[in-house]
Amino acid sequence: MAEAAPVDLRSDTVTKPTPGMWRAITEAELGDDVYGEDPTVSALEAEVAALFGHEAALFAPTGSMANQIALQLVTPRASELLCDADAHVVTYEVGAAAALGGISTRTWPPAGGAIDPDVVAAMIRPDGFHAVPTRAIAVEQTHNRRGGEVIPLATLQRLREVADTAGLALHCDGARVWNAHVAEGVPLATYGALFDTLSVCLSKGLGAPVGSLVVGSAERIAEGRVIRKRLGGGMRQAGVLAAAGRYAIAHHIDRLADDHARAARLGESLAPFGVLAGTVRTNIVALDLTHAAIDAPALGAAARAEGVLVSVLGPRVARLVTHLDLDDPAIDRAIEVLTRILKG
Repeated sequence: MAEAAPVDLRSDTVTKPTPGMWRAITEAELGDDVYGEDPTVSALEAEVAALFGHEAALFAPTGSMANQIALQLVTPRASELLCDADAHVVTYEVGAAAALGGISTRTWPPAGGAIDPDVVAAMIRPDGFHAVPTRAIAVEQTHNRRGGEVIPLATLQRLREVADTAGLALHCDGARVWNAHVAEGVPLATYGALFDTLSVCLSKGLGAPVGSLVVGSAERIAEGRVIRKRLGGGMRQAGVLAAAGRYAIAHHIDRLADDHARAARLGESLAPFGVLAGTVRTNIVALDLTHAAIDAPALGAAARAEGVLVSVLGPRVARLVTHLDLDDPAIDRAIEVLTRILKG
């Protein structure tokens, strides 16, 4: 009898292409995208730009590259970006803003979806006074380190007002903005209208194997194309990747509600153990094991031994992420294993 496949809750990046996505990949019309001649890439860029109500978009191989292109577009060298202390752009992009963009960053305390726009406004440094001038604000929707929290639309609107008053740009790391759209019912174009630039990921909840896009004005995206090449992100027959993204957008946005429901069920099952780090809103279940009898590495090792994989993010911090490769029986198995471990 074949051994059961692991229940992989480490990330929504671990998914494999569906049969329909594979067909789209193999049937993609191709060209050289560095010359602007890959029709599948161009179609993907136009479709994503339209979804967010912007003029243009740029396909990039990774979310980190898309973020860094966007940050360079809105934050000139030797100027300052404000963001959450737990933001992906300053936590998981290995210092790229400083190393590659010459960008100084200053952060507000980790807040996830509970950003206080007045706190952000008070941090802004104007020109002069021998200080690094603030040029942009970045937010993360949904927020990875804060358990997939969604920033409320009203908060984003207030941040837009803060940015406009100070003459700053506003960037959205929207790697999982699709999840916020499904969870809150906010149209993608409504989110798009609030930001000067967005990065949106195809290889997380949407299930494509590779790729993110930078979204913005035609002028900014033209400049972004040059930055992408400088960073080594110019791709040739990239339509094989873009085709997967087009399929994901056409078929995998609405089904994110299934991931959210499964994450909620995981959260409800683990809540009695006092380990939930906040409310489960989307597809991420954050665990705080500070008061548990087991720490995160031990939990991860014990779960792995029984075929359940979780992310260990710190001595007492773990994360579970649902995605399209996990069905209800897989969640049942994860609940059985994790509750038994937590019971001791």
